[in-house]
This record gives sequence, C-alpha cells and structure tokens, in this order.
Amino acid sequence: MTQEVTLNAALEPIAGQRATIRIDGDRASIILDVTGLDAAGGDALEAAVRAAASAVPGIATVRIAQTAQRTTRRIIAVASGKGGVGKSTVSANLALGLQALGRKVGLVDADIYGPSQPKLMGVEGSRPQATDKLLDPVPTPHGIGLLSMGQLVPADQAIAWRGPMAAGALTQLIVANWGDADTLVVDMPPGTGDIQLTMVQKHKPAGAVIVSTPQDLSLIDAKRAIDLFRKAGVPIIGLIENMAGYACPHCGELSDPFGKGGAETAAGELGIPFLGRIPLDIAIRTASDAGNAAEAGAFREVAVRVDAWMRAA
Repeated sequence: MTQEVTLNAALEPIAGQRATIRIDGDRASIILDVTGLDAAGGDALEAAVRAAASAVPGIATVRIAQTAQRTTRRIIAVASGKGGVGKSTVSANLALGLQALGRKVGLVDADIYGPSQPKLMGVEGSRPQATDKLLDPVPTPHGIGLLSMGQLVPADQAIAWRGPMAAGALTQLIVANWGDADTLVVDMPPGTGDIQLTMVQKHKPAGAVIVSTPQDLSLIDAKRAIDLFRKAGVPIIGLIENMAGYACPHCGELSDPFGKGGAETAAGELGIPFLGRIPLDIAIRTASDAGNAAEAGAFREVAVRVDAWMRAA
C-alpha cells in the first residue's frame, strides 16, 4: 500500500486524475486516460508517466495502457440554397459565438469548390498535417481549429472534381483529429447536390441553420435547402436573415436594399424558429476581408439561440 501511495504521489503532478494504478509485487500497471489529447500528446504523457513510475523504489516493470472516452460531438450545418448570401461569414461568427458560450468548437469549410474560411479565420497559406492518417485541424488566431479544402490546394487553383471525389474530401474534413471539440460548425456549399447528400446521409448533422437574405429569390432557394434537410430527418434549428438593413456611414439613414422581414415571414410560414437579423455592416465586411472574423452583437444573439436549441435538443 505504501508503494502505491508513493507511486500516486509521483504521478499526481504529471497526470493528475488521468492515471489509474495497480501494483503487483514489483510491477506497476497503469491505465492512462488520454481523452482530449492528440496522438503526440498522449505519447508524451505516457513517456513522462513511465519515467516517473520507473524512478519509484521497488518498481521494476511499468506497463501502461492508454484509454480515451469518446467525445460526443454534434455537427451544426450552416446552409443556404444559393451562394452570395453571406453563409461563410455567418458560419465563422457562429463558431466564435458558440465558443464564447463555453463550447469547444471546430470549424469545417465544406464549400469544396469555393472555400473561404482560411481567409475569414486568418490562416491563409497554412496547411494541415496528418496523424494516424487523419487530418489535424489548423489552429486559428481565434482558438478554433479549422479544416478546409482551401488549405489543401493553392488559392488560385480550380477544383474540378466530380461529385464522388468532392464527397470523399468532405469525409476527410469531418472525420479528422478534432480532439475534445464537442461541436463542429460546418460551412456547407450552396445548393442541394452530392456534398449535401453525403453530409445528411453519412455524417447526420444534429441540426441545420439556414441563411438567407430578405430577397424573395434567396428565400425560394432557402426553402429548397430546408426541404432537403427535412426529408433527411435533420432538424431545422432556424432561419437567419442576413444583409438585413444598411446604415449609411455618413448620414445614418437606414435602407433595405434587399428588402425587409422576408426571412422572418418565411420562418413563420414554414413553422421554424427565426434566429435573427444580421445587418449589412461595412465593419463586418472589412473585418472579414482582413481575415479577422470577430463575433459581434447580432451574431452573438444568434449564437445564444443556437446554443439554447442544442441544450434543449
């Protein structure tokens, strides 16, 4: 018993509560919980534990087995029926908002043919490494890991892939070394094609956030996206009205170049929650172009509503 106490004391500063110890004569068997650590981190912890245990008097043999609890990870798909509605900016800021609320968030840029998250998150030119044949997310200045096709091909290179290849790329981005991330925000490509079908059938999002402008044409396509998720049994978290209202920086007068209230009306007609309006704000555009996505007031309110939905689901 004294030997076990000594060994526990030796390992406490290194492994904390991660080590479960059993002593049999001069042999120490240790189960090491490496939940939340990548392969390199787990191996480094094991080496440190082995060295400390071997230095305890009376211990001749040290056996260590690594174990990890499976992280319950939920996918939130951010989708639209068409391009040009600001879906990527919404995705980046939703991820930041959920992180600010205490969630451990990863961001997936699933817009295989038009990836923009590396620019938005300030990591253009960074390439992911791989561990155990799985991609390691690229850390961003905002503390959120990112995987995007834009990290795997040159920025000016066209991605001319057929559906199966694009769907396979999506799987590599989703099934990656996300560590202890409990939430993946997935920036979906526009439309309802192969990539969307792979997502809903193979990776089954916990819910979908739909982005639209107030414009009627955008809402028509948003309804198609909603229909796809509903048919696949994916709950609709709600609808966001983006580019809603513009305040003139000179006179302060408000105008609505894309209309007003269309998404909220559509949400009521479709029986889904309305998550809020995001203004057409030059500050958002400037920050995005500078690679400095910064979670702001309107996005924060949307994140609070999405977080509340996740807690209730």
